[in-house]
Amino acid sequence: MADQELIARVRAALAAGGDAQRAVAQQRYMKSAMPFYGLGLPAVRSTLRPILREHPPADREVWEATTRALWDEATHREERYAAIELTGVAAARAWQDPAALALYEHLVRTGSWWDYVDPIASGRVGLILRGHRAATTPVIRAWAVADDLWVRRTAILCQLQAGADTDLDLLTAAIDANTLGTAFGREFFIRKAIGWALRQHARTDPDWVRSFVAARSARLAPLSMREALKHL
Repeated sequence: MADQELIARVRAALAAGGDAQRAVAQQRYMKSAMPFYGLGLPAVRSTLRPILREHPPADREVWEATTRALWDEATHREERYAAIELTGVAAARAWQDPAALALYEHLVRTGSWWDYVDPIASGRVGLILRGHRAATTPVIRAWAVADDLWVRRTAILCQLQAGADTDLDLLTAAIDANTLGTAFGREFFIRKAIGWALRQHARTDPDWVRSFVAARSARLAPLSMREALKHL
C-alpha cells in the first residue's frame, strides 16, 4: 500500500542534499545510532515540499502505510523527519482524528527521542485532541501513565499549542502522574517537559501556573519549577 515512488524520491533528494561533515556533527549532537545525511530541518522541509506536493496520498491507507515505511525502514534520521512531514500534508487534514493516534503512538515509542517526539506531541496529537476532545482525552490520560517515558512526555506536551483552550484538568492529570515519586518522575525529559508545558501555559494564565507550582512545590522537581516560572 505504501507509495514506493514517493519514498524513493524522498530518499534520493535527501541523499543528494546532504553534507557529510555536517552529518557527523548532527549524529554526535543528537546522540543518534542512526546516521544523518547532513541536512538541517529547514533544508529537509524545503527539499520535501515540492515532492510531497507532487505526491499527495491517494487515501488514508496509502498515507499511513507510506508514513510507516519511511519511518520503519529509515536508514538516515532525515527519512524519519520526512515521515513526520508526510503526516502533516494538506491531504491528511481529514485524517487527523482519534484513529490516527495508534500511528502516532507507534512513532513515539519507536522514535524514543525528543527531536521526533516533540513535533508529534504538539503538532499532531495536540491537533487531534483539540478537534476530538471526548474521544481523545481518555487516550491522553492513559498515555500519561504509560509504560514508556516518551508516551508520557507526549501526554504532557500535547497541549503546547492550545492556549486558552487548554484542558487544565487534563494538563494537571498528565503532570501529577509524572512528578517526583512516580515511575518516570526523575527522568530529565519528563522533568523538562513538565516545566515546558507550564511555562507555555503561563503565557495564557500566569496566575494559574504560579498557584499550580506553589501547591506542588514538594512534588515538582527543581528543574520543572525553574522552567515553569522562568518568565514570571
